Amino acid sequence: MEYKYSDITEKIIKACMNVHGILGNGFQEVIYQRALAIEFELIGLAFQREFSMKIYYRERHIGERRVDFLVEEKISVELKALSVLDNIHLAQAMNYLEAYNLEVGMLVNFGANSLEWKRLFNKKFNSEIKE
Repeated sequence: MEYKYSDITEKIIKACMNVHGILGNGFQEVIYQRALAIEFELIGLAFQREFSMKIYYRERHIGERRVDFLVEEKISVELKALSVLDNIHLAQAMNYLEAYNLEVGMLVNFGANSLEWKRLFNKKFNSEIKE
């Protein structure tokens, strides 16, 4: 099945697999974040790390949240380093997609024995909204 931006998400997954293959599990999230930034650079992905995005409620700015990575100005990548992902982590990543009005995101967990990832799609995405 072909996903939107699958060419980019496949590169993200490969970079994450490289990091997990070298570091394994057991480190804090920030270690994986730093290593992943190196992998993104090596494969030529444009990214912003700890990208601050404004959160709006009823068109009013109510705060900001930092996404771990914004890749190619299209895809949010939220990292975790947990032994088990819960539904709350998936819901959190989906909420960020909706709040940022991004169409595609990823949730990646480095904490399990095997790398875990999920591609996320924002059904509420509005292409007419520009920040």
